[in-house]
Amino acid sequence: MNTTTAPGKRNLIKNKRCCCICVWITSAILGLGLLFLILGLTVFKAKRPVTKINSVGLSDLDVSLDLARLRVVLNVTLDIGVSVENPNRVGFRYTNSTAYLRYRGNDVGEVPIGAGRIGARDTRALNLTLTVMADRLLSNSDLYTDALSGTLPFQTYIRMEGKVKILFSIHVVTYTTCDLEIDVLNRTISNQKCRYRTKL
Repeated sequence: MNTTTAPGKRNLIKNKRCCCICVWITSAILGLGLLFLILGLTVFKAKRPVTKINSVGLSDLDVSLDLARLRVVLNVTLDIGVSVENPNRVGFRYTNSTAYLRYRGNDVGEVPIGAGRIGARDTRALNLTLTVMADRLLSNSDLYTDALSGTLPFQTYIRMEGKVKILFSIHVVTYTTCDLEIDVLNRTISNQKCRYRTKL
């Protein structure tokens, strides 16, 4: 009795084995893909980093009126305490940014914020000093009126841009704006109101 397997039958068995192996590999890849997708949408879902202004202090204020020329010479320096919270389970890398000091919609002071990284579920504190560039205020017609009224309206604006990398990089931009008034006579900050926004 001849027990030798026919060539056609051997090829059929070989093809079945190849099909089984392909099915197993495909199933494993799909399973891993589904697992990563579930983790990406739940545990590792990208969350928005939040930038907050914790404190604003007036470290220097010098106001002098030139009544003859109806001009104001103004020097203002603000110390700002900022915190950036990263609620993600992975690090947040941010690029070079800038904090601005604005007077009635015009940029009158700025300070750079160097690029960096905030670890998973970590918070970084930034201490910034914003100084008014006096030459940018000379042509502003509202300054004289505001100085005489005793109240100077300013706004701080910080925009930070970066990436959160989970399964792929997610672009994130955070915005922080604080409206505040400087009481010239009392040399204090009043009516401070801050707003925060993050965009994925």
